[in-house]
Amino acid sequence: MRRRAGLLLHPTSLPGPWGNGDLGAEAYNFINFLAAAGFSVWQLLPLGPTNGGSPYQCFSAHAGNPHLISVETLRSWGWLDADPRPGVDARLDLVRHAHVLFRKRNDPTEGMEFARFKQANEHWLNDFALYSALKAAYHQAAWTDWPAPLRDRAPAALAEAHRTHASAVEDVRFEQFVFYRQWHTLKAYAHQQGIILFGDMPIFVAHDSADVWAQREYFQLDVQGHPIVVAGVPPDYYSATGQRWGNPHYDWQAMEADGFAWWQQRMESQIDLFDLVRVDHFRGFESYWEVPAIEETAIRGRWVKAPGDALFQALHQRFDPLPLVAEDLGVITEEVDALRIKWALPGMKILQFAFDGGPTNPYLPHHHEHNCVIYTGTHDNNTTLGWYAGLNEAQRDYIQEYLGGPCEPMPWPLIIAVYQSVARMAVVPMQDILGLGSEHRMNTPGTENGNWQWRFTWDQVPADLAGRLRRMAEIYDRLNQP
Repeated sequence: MRRRAGLLLHPTSLPGPWGNGDLGAEAYNFINFLAAAGFSVWQLLPLGPTNGGSPYQCFSAHAGNPHLISVETLRSWGWLDADPRPGVDARLDLVRHAHVLFRKRNDPTEGMEFARFKQANEHWLNDFALYSALKAAYHQAAWTDWPAPLRDRAPAALAEAHRTHASAVEDVRFEQFVFYRQWHTLKAYAHQQGIILFGDMPIFVAHDSADVWAQREYFQLDVQGHPIVVAGVPPDYYSATGQRWGNPHYDWQAMEADGFAWWQQRMESQIDLFDLVRVDHFRGFESYWEVPAIEETAIRGRWVKAPGDALFQALHQRFDPLPLVAEDLGVITEEVDALRIKWALPGMKILQFAFDGGPTNPYLPHHHEHNCVIYTGTHDNNTTLGWYAGLNEAQRDYIQEYLGGPCEPMPWPLIIAVYQSVARMAVVPMQDILGLGSEHRMNTPGTENGNWQWRFTWDQVPADLAGRLRRMAEIYDRLNQP
């Protein structure tokens, strides 16, 4: 309810000697930088375990990514007996070694903490741990390719699998315990510095996930567990064939029948991780594009109504106020707007989208509203410098004229415009405050290679950057106020 400034950076993009950034010392250094620069929001992408690719295709809606675990922190806890080898990303092997030493330590306080974690998260942890152990046993094959008794969760097969893979299952439980222990310690430190954590929740879940395997009744699947229909978006200006995402669609009737229990549990996990959550593809809660799974593209789909109002009513009764931000980008209908407004959810504005279509373009700052989040761009956009470099001269002239002929070089005029906006929350990607070009973008939608790998280094951060950003936060009433 007050004006804030935030920075968008996924933890994998943090510096460090390992294969990706993690929840160790550099995450704390980053929080210190946020506080020094006047930010009060750290926005992240989904934190779930992936196959090394998109954080929007996770193996679980509840679990954390064990590749974010800091092995240095494990050693500081006394759970590793030697210095980890920087640059050799054997992270999961080291976490399993820590599990062995954890058991040998047999510390009663730590043991009780682990037991409480397992009990509190039993509703998802046991299924996820067995799913992970079975994926490893079957060489990462999708659960639909497992032997039919395991695929279909025959009780005798599950009991035998728990016995056979007991050690691997407990290793996964320990990984999740360590992830959440490190995450909550980091979250507490962020709060001490006046920083709230702004997360991201995809509307759909991956078909090859513990959630779909363990709770098939909530998804539209055939008897072998394959999707009958899949998610996507229809053809538009950007794609003549639309986008076929491949996620299974929910059986909304089954979900509504038990008061949306699946969504209640998912929301509880998100609130445990974050203070605020962006819901990706909010449009799908009002109507979703349903594509027959046999289709190779999204052309032959149809719009189907979703019970979004009933869902948010159920969530609102348990979580009040709803700590959600609606990703309402693209072609949005009056019905979608009405659903967002009814539940008082902030929407999103992207300044890179503002400068075509003339003065009625809703992304232009003079059309912004208080209850929204304004960005220069997101993880799916080009960096602002890269975007601006790709415009023609007439487009650049229009932007300069609209912004009052700024003397600052790009991307600073757009960053300043975001800070000036009446929107209560302004968020800028890390790449933009560093003035980086297209080669540093996080993701290019519709492509498979080179995404989700970008990382920054501290030598890219000018010595005066934090002070400059802090002064901007003061001028535009967005200063961090712990």
